[in-house]
Amino acid sequence: MKKFLASVLSSAMLLGLLASCGGGTSPSGDASTPDGSAPAGDKVIKIGVFEPATGDSASGGKKEMLGMQFANSETPTVTVGGEEYQVQLVYADNGSSTDKAPTAASQLVSEGVALVLGSYGSGVSIAAGPTFGNAGIPAIGVTCTNPNVTAGNDYYFRICFLDPFQGTVLANFSMDKFQAQTAYCLGEAGNEYDQGLIAFFKTAFEAAGGTVITDSFPTNNSDFNSYLNKAKASGADVIFTPVSIAYATQIITQAASLGLDIPFVGSDTLDDNMVLEAAKGTDIQLYVSTFYQEGGNPTFDEGVKNYINTASGALEANGGNDTVAAVTAMGYDAYYVALEAIKAADSVDPAAIKAALWDVEYDGVSGHIAFDDTNGDAVRDTAYIKHSTNDGAWELETQQTVAE
Repeated sequence: MKKFLASVLSSAMLLGLLASCGGGTSPSGDASTPDGSAPAGDKVIKIGVFEPATGDSASGGKKEMLGMQFANSETPTVTVGGEEYQVQLVYADNGSSTDKAPTAASQLVSEGVALVLGSYGSGVSIAAGPTFGNAGIPAIGVTCTNPNVTAGNDYYFRICFLDPFQGTVLANFSMDKFQAQTAYCLGEAGNEYDQGLIAFFKTAFEAAGGTVITDSFPTNNSDFNSYLNKAKASGADVIFTPVSIAYATQIITQAASLGLDIPFVGSDTLDDNMVLEAAKGTDIQLYVSTFYQEGGNPTFDEGVKNYINTASGALEANGGNDTVAAVTAMGYDAYYVALEAIKAADSVDPAAIKAALWDVEYDGVSGHIAFDDTNGDAVRDTAYIKHSTNDGAWELETQQTVAE
């Protein structure tokens, strides 16, 4: 049986149709803008988009939003109670910061959203979780992989794999691919995502007989030469660095300048065309785990590339080219999971949608999506691992499960 509380909420749901206009479709810093408002008189259901449009994770957040925007352009309405509702995306920029995240979450609550999508970044999702929970608004995490996003919060779900899985997959891959016996792990001090993933990687790597050296750099650090030289001096066979896009580009660039020949293994945050650009023209060996590889669904790829190349501001948001990011595919799937929950609830009441979410299943471009009975986490057993070709593209290396 899915959560008892969910069934109680479902049977107790009353009314609450959200039929207000306003808000918008532009991922700016405020919770809403006048652009993209539904025509006066139309029934509207608002979906909050809780993503970083600024800060260190802005590149990933913008790409994740592109998937939601493309999906919304394809399917801008949903039928509830026999009536058609316009689906309006309402934005709040969490600034890639745990300090700003609660304020951004409160903005969405005040806008009257029925549910929330996001965020790119586990730390901001964890920080905003109590705000959504206290307001009784369900949230669907898209690529926030840290276990603490959903732990203890009945209102937060997610469609991505978790870090215990990802860390184990990457530890196994490092040993299998490189016969690695010593791993140097580098992350930002105090960053829950970085440090959590390093801990899971370390547990799996050491359990398999390897040695792990861990190191942390301070927030806003820009010189990584001493850390990279330490990795080399330690005799590391692989460097595991599950950091933000902004830090990853600096680390890769500086490693290339040093002529470092140690393979880099990164988490899903490194699956970004800005990181690809940093590796372009270098001899850096870069491998990352991720949720989707371009080519996995040709129909989606063609459609989203057309959207990126034609929609206002989309090409810029995607980093200047039409490479399909895994987080874009995940944002796309998250939007449709949200619609499935709304249709299953046959209501725009947040409590009813939350109750319905437990039983939602959806076959997305990133694979089959269903939620477990305990925390509302996605049931996922496979990660894509790909490597940089160093000419501005990713190439699929393998698909791997924990068992492998």
